[in-house]
Amino acid sequence: MSKLFKRTKILATVGPSVFGEEKLKELVYAGVNGFRLNFSHGSYDERDEQIRIIRKYAAERGKSVAILQDLQGPKIRLGDIKDNHLDLKKGDEIILDYALKEHDGGMTLPVQYNLAEKVKVGEPIFLFDGKIRTVVKEIVSKTAIKAEVENDGYIMSRKGINLPDTDMGGDIITEKDLADIEFGASRDFDYVAMSFIQSAEDIDKLRQILVSHGSTAQIIAKIETKKAIESDEKMEEIVKATDGIMIARGDMAIEAGAEVVPIVQRKLIALCRQYSKLVIVATQMMASMVTEPEPTRAEVSDVATAVLLGADVVMLSDETANGKYPVETVKEMKKVILYTQEHSKILPLDKETTGNYKNYDAISRAVVKLAEQIDADLIVAATKSGATAEAIASQRPNIPMLSVTSNPRVAGQLALAYANSAIVRPYDVDYAINAALDLKGTGYLKVPEGKDSLTVVLVSGLRDEEGGTNQIQIRKI
Repeated sequence: MSKLFKRTKILATVGPSVFGEEKLKELVYAGVNGFRLNFSHGSYDERDEQIRIIRKYAAERGKSVAILQDLQGPKIRLGDIKDNHLDLKKGDEIILDYALKEHDGGMTLPVQYNLAEKVKVGEPIFLFDGKIRTVVKEIVSKTAIKAEVENDGYIMSRKGINLPDTDMGGDIITEKDLADIEFGASRDFDYVAMSFIQSAEDIDKLRQILVSHGSTAQIIAKIETKKAIESDEKMEEIVKATDGIMIARGDMAIEAGAEVVPIVQRKLIALCRQYSKLVIVATQMMASMVTEPEPTRAEVSDVATAVLLGADVVMLSDETANGKYPVETVKEMKKVILYTQEHSKILPLDKETTGNYKNYDAISRAVVKLAEQIDADLIVAATKSGATAEAIASQRPNIPMLSVTSNPRVAGQLALAYANSAIVRPYDVDYAINAALDLKGTGYLKVPEGKDSLTVVLVSGLRDEEGGTNQIQIRKI
């Protein structure tokens, strides 16, 4: 580990391009810090095999790798369209009918969700991920609505539908999601990502369900609906209620407009840093590498911008799930992260961080300031729950951090936290400094050229002492 340790982390999506054991191993070794399992696709048997492989090679590599379960949520789609193609022209009127089982080639289309229970006349409906725009003209029946097409184009089977102005009324956890949550709780996922969040109440509901299954997975709220970003106050409420945010720029651009995304991204990253919450920037970060061996200059700039703004994580979707160059994409992204953090500091926040624990906030600020003033080589944090490490990470240190915990779950969750490298050791009073000494002995921690020791800022506290972390030391190892 050196000061060029990758502080912004990489989350890769598992898909057909990397289903094989060798590809997943290559991704772990290339620098992936977490894997996203998209529960819109695949079987439980496939998931079990992927979990086994990821954990096997994370252990072999000697690092913590997070596993994130991404729930499908109320992803509304068209049903099967005859011949998988239907041309539409501006002014056409279509019927979207939940009761329709088979499309006959006409303008009455099957849909996999009962829109008649949610939409209102005058609301927009976007088909095929925004390629066809329509507006609701009439609620035809208990299962069907009529909409007018506003542009020429075509639709295909099972393409997505977006409802930017429709209030889902908290109805965002489906029967499929409930079954997937139960499965995930038995597999000990580190994170559960919830799609199409509209309010803080949606997060509270998911948290209750997770608790009922005995799950301690952290919640990642995917911000992709127009409702979730309708005001700064709404975004702040969601950030405070969740454990982390995924800025899902694809559906957000469809629902709110592409021009909205960069500003919302900056606001959400700042809010997550302020409240010590994990923040993931997702969608099309290196989209051209689905088919090309190199990223575009705009994509490189996009990744670098996320690093400069202080994102904990940058995410790959189709690039690793379906792309021709999944491992190469991870390596290119890692190069951008390392170069950016070497040549520029993270942009400062306008406000001080205000996490869940005031003493951790104060200690974390002191730790980072001290470490930077003495040009420390490493911050070592003993952490039982992960709160100390998360608080330090929220300060966006320019120095790598080793978090030592006795809890494998905490280590898995810290795998995505900014600047963190988490390891698991049985607890003893000196387990943090002993871990650092052991890693120096193995060569993982290297003494910088021209020095005879490593300068370490050690953060710790007695395990059962009220108040937790309360000690800061400067140590030479």
